[in-house]
Amino acid sequence: MENMPLTPQPIPVKTAPPQNDTYSQAVRLGELIYVSGQLGVKPDGTLPEEFPAQVRLALDNVAAVLKEAGSSLALVAKVNIYVTDFSRLREMNEVYRHYFPHRPAKTTVEIARLDKGAQIEVEVVAVAA
Repeated sequence: MENMPLTPQPIPVKTAPPQNDTYSQAVRLGELIYVSGQLGVKPDGTLPEEFPAQVRLALDNVAAVLKEAGSSLALVAKVNIYVTDFSRLREMNEVYRHYFPHRPAKTTVEIARLDKGAQIEVEVVAVAA
């Protein structure tokens, strides 16, 4: 860890959906990778209507960012999930459990609204590979 910078290092990610210039898709700090919230959007920015499809896409987007950052879903320690309808939690968990069989720490919060009319946003903290 001596050679690791103690300042956050933004990680450019070309494979994730477009972002604006106010944040990085991922930042490395020592051995940790912080992934910004990912919506369930396709690479072209379109949003499927079906909630399970948005959950899968959000998690696929997280996986793509982690891969580019030198990590993976298997190394995720913490997941924060924001949903617009908490009654869909069971549906979300059905998809989620396939991506995280190792059961990282998780917080799920219902919020009023997400960008682009999305129904879910997922952010994670993972260990660098």
